[in-house]
Amino acid sequence: MNDNYHVFSDGRIERQDDTVRVVTDDGEKKYLPVENAEAIFLHGQIEYNTRFVSFLNQEGVAVHVFGWHDHYAGSIMPKRGQTSGQTIVDQVRAYDDPDHRLELAKAFVDGSIHNMRSNITYYNGRGHDFEHVLEELDDARASLDGMGTIDETMGVEARARKAYYSTFDEILPEGFVFGGRQYNPPNNEVNSLISFGNSLVYANVVSAIRSTALDPTVSYLHEPGERRYSLALDIADLFKPLLADRIIFRLVNRGQLTTDDFEDDMNSCLLNEGGRKTYSKAYEETLDETIDHPDLGKRVSYQYLLRVEAYKLKKYLLTGEEYVPFRRWW
Repeated sequence: MNDNYHVFSDGRIERQDDTVRVVTDDGEKKYLPVENAEAIFLHGQIEYNTRFVSFLNQEGVAVHVFGWHDHYAGSIMPKRGQTSGQTIVDQVRAYDDPDHRLELAKAFVDGSIHNMRSNITYYNGRGHDFEHVLEELDDARASLDGMGTIDETMGVEARARKAYYSTFDEILPEGFVFGGRQYNPPNNEVNSLISFGNSLVYANVVSAIRSTALDPTVSYLHEPGERRYSLALDIADLFKPLLADRIIFRLVNRGQLTTDDFEDDMNSCLLNEGGRKTYSKAYEETLDETIDHPDLGKRVSYQYLLRVEAYKLKKYLLTGEEYVPFRRWW
């Protein structure tokens, strides 16, 4: 099992012999064993140098940096575990082929809607009546076959997500009012939680893609662009409902996160340090949860499933074997 480490303190992070040390502004020293680390997440105002970066590159550990409003700011990625010119060529060919690209884009949306539906199915009948939302999600999913462009496919995904988000105000307790998706910056506690959770999923998918020979900037549903790993956006959409959103429901409904865990800052609402720690801890515990995989014949963690998804896509690109997106089956 590979671990993720989250650093919230302000100070500096540095190589110390054969491990990593965080020295906070008040002089406290914390050590992070990196021999089994997947990635380090930097949430505070942290200084680091090239010696630290070189050491993590040697150890194969990624660094994900979160900046203002705790938005994902970028990653320092170690050298690739695998390299393959043929994989990159086939990946770009699939993007340049309108039929192949559309096939993959529809697969990502289909899997995303399935996993949104899984969440709503859980709450339907448990004090809620979401039959109308389930019908909307089913209709959206069924309409995918008739979509002839990427824009139309993204429109289906947006329609499904709007229906899905319409349930949040009912699922969450009084005091947590959603009122629709707002970001850059988030305007309330629920939007703040969604933004933070989605950014963690995205960063973990970036790390998962790194373990393959895929190029994280060549994508199919989301348009490739500057300064972002758009393939991670494609794959992350499959896992956001089951990682980010389920954690929100659990923590808020159990009172582990309250409105006291947020602060207002320049017309935005953000998790404070305590809230980010609570959410991150629950997120890492969820990543480590294991489930019986029907195809692999063994128990695997969510973190492993992220990597499996990247390899499934790679196999499709190289061999033409059908790509079946991750869908929650239990």
